[in-house]
Amino acid sequence: MYRDNTKVIQIGNKVIGGGNQVLIQSMTNTKTEDVEATVAQIKELEAAGCDIIRCAVPTMEAALALKEIKKQISIPLVADIHFDYRLALAAIENGADKIRINPGNIGSEERVRAVVEAAKERNIPIRVGVNSGSLEKQLVEKYGGVTAEGIVESALDKVRTIEEMGYDNLVISIKSSNVLMAVQAHELIAKKTKYPLHVGITESGTIISGNIKSSIGLGIILNQGIGDTIRVSLTGNPVEEVKSAKLILRTLGLRKAGVEVVSCPTCGRTQIDLIGLANQVENMVQKYDLDIKVAVMGCVVNGPGEAKEADIGIAGGKGVGMLIKKGEVVKTLPEDQLLPTLEEELKNWNKN
Repeated sequence: MYRDNTKVIQIGNKVIGGGNQVLIQSMTNTKTEDVEATVAQIKELEAAGCDIIRCAVPTMEAALALKEIKKQISIPLVADIHFDYRLALAAIENGADKIRINPGNIGSEERVRAVVEAAKERNIPIRVGVNSGSLEKQLVEKYGGVTAEGIVESALDKVRTIEEMGYDNLVISIKSSNVLMAVQAHELIAKKTKYPLHVGITESGTIISGNIKSSIGLGIILNQGIGDTIRVSLTGNPVEEVKSAKLILRTLGLRKAGVEVVSCPTCGRTQIDLIGLANQVENMVQKYDLDIKVAVMGCVVNGPGEAKEADIGIAGGKGVGMLIKKGEVVKTLPEDQLLPTLEEELKNWNKN
């Protein structure tokens, strides 16, 4: 497996690569200069299961704000830098645990070297990022368009530049909004480098389209043993990115902890607000660190049978419902008691 053989990289108090757990990343959408709002969002993301957070650093004020933000959070912070190497230097100076740069848009070799030397001094990793949208003109011409081969060549050229400056504390990120191109690029680069890979489908879209594209792309890539840390990029609340990433990893068997919710798709027999109930259950279980499966069924006729593979479940009927454990009905309840009864069971799960 490629993942087992990648270089181990330390990012703050976390590690990626070398077969370690695939870590979940997200990015704040607050103004980084607004320390209070940024810290509040990071804490919300951490509670949702985010392992590493990235903040945009478009101004010197944002770079300076990292120092105070760092004091108030407990997960590693990555500074996202574009164009201005001085912002990278200031972010490093103010405690960033990792910086994300594209050496191609930082400027001269001298400026890239200044960033590399500052990172080397503190031994913080550099994430070398290349997006298909920013592929160099000569590589577009060489391959007859934007291609997976061109993306990989671009990334490895930039890695080589930093290696020649005497630094190899690196993570590689190659992204494309074209799902199959992204898959092909990761398959190619995994054979050519031992650096850990940050995987994501860039500009994937809104909650629905973004989740579908990310699930397909990340699913294919991760299932081949490629990828050490991931971000699901969505146009929306970044908490949704973390929820989706957790579910992708759990579905692939790469994460065990966390409650899995299964629910039936509703049909003409449904006599309960199953959609509302299932959403309430999904939100409620987020706070429980239990490795169990919870079923939410809309029919008291088939509910127990369909919920057999779940550890616990509820099934609704007309004004009434059932609490089910391992396919067996253990209690009949009024409809309005289904959710609180399920929550009480989860609260006491490890006491049973």
